Amino acid sequence: MSLDYDLISFESLLTEEERLLQKNVRSFVDSAIKPNIAGWYEDAVFPLEIVPEMAKLGLLGMHLKGYGCAGRSAVEYGLAGAELEAGDSGLRTFVSVQGSLAMSAIYKHGSEEQKKEWLPQMAAGEAIGCFGLTEPTAGSDPAGMKTFARRDGDDWVINGAKRWIGLASVAKVAVIWAQTDDGVRGFVVPTDTAGFTATPIEPKLSMRASIQCDIELTDVRLPADALLPNAKGLRGPFECLNEARYGIIWGSMGAARDAWQVAVDYSKERLQFDKPLAGYQLTQEKLVNMALEINKGFLLALHLGRLKDAGQLQPHQISVGKLNNCREAIEIARECRSILGGNGITLDYSPLRHANNLESVRTYEGTDEVHTLVLGNKITGIPAFR
Repeated sequence: MSLDYDLISFESLLTEEERLLQKNVRSFVDSAIKPNIAGWYEDAVFPLEIVPEMAKLGLLGMHLKGYGCAGRSAVEYGLAGAELEAGDSGLRTFVSVQGSLAMSAIYKHGSEEQKKEWLPQMAAGEAIGCFGLTEPTAGSDPAGMKTFARRDGDDWVINGAKRWIGLASVAKVAVIWAQTDDGVRGFVVPTDTAGFTATPIEPKLSMRASIQCDIELTDVRLPADALLPNAKGLRGPFECLNEARYGIIWGSMGAARDAWQVAVDYSKERLQFDKPLAGYQLTQEKLVNMALEINKGFLLALHLGRLKDAGQLQPHQISVGKLNNCREAIEIARECRSILGGNGITLDYSPLRHANNLESVRTYEGTDEVHTLVLGNKITGIPAFR
């Protein structure tokens, strides 16, 4: 499949090493994901069998250094995310939950013992992790979480509930955030701990080739060293969420690019009134307008990635990327479906599957409304969240 979308020689802005990584991940997606994704999506199956292959490519915790992690740059992580989401949002989400959330929490906030115990296993795909922040009544406002961890001698005992937690039912370890008498704290919780129950949320109309769960925590007793020592308050989980949000900036454009390319190829082959759809002015206008937004979206992602690698990326800039690229990607996927007509509602083609997935991507790690208010606060200096 040619990359017709690249009207500005975007790939010339990448280093040889970045292009090689992009090529390798794209090859993996083309061979291991795209031929199977319609079936996985239809059957609502997350393909655990591809996790070892992802690990061999160094995709798990790929932006972390040491502990068996690949130590790749932010731009390389983003390029990989775009290629994975060109396959399916659910597969890129796996890499995000594993690396940007669960592994990052332990890497950024954990003790040396916690890092040595879990990060090598997770980088190798031998242990899957999850990140328990969102609750049934606390999504955009995590400060409203009800899950509570109390001290009982030297132990901690956690009670509460989490919702929309990716991978929880297949995870070996969970990072659980809870209120304490000392503010919000994070805990490393082996999922075989008594009182920990994860139940997949079904059925779903989006992210079907992915796992999201409800978690119940009933008198989950943990030793003192389960506490993440370097995370106190909401800054701890937010630092991890920003890693995940950054990946979405790239990933959403990968989904848009794939949907667009499918629409281009289809429009060249589909005849109407003895002429290919691509030969009509209205079709060409749609394809051009979408290509412009894809090019701009990738340029924005690359700029933010370069800032991140330089240690200069600001939280509000992540909101710029997440808000813009998700918003554009879902409109592109929907427009591509319109070019495919009735055939576009089948799983023979990717645009509507991408559009359905992007409904979730647009919602998690901060809704449009939340990121709009982050930017409104930046512009005006007036917080309007309440």
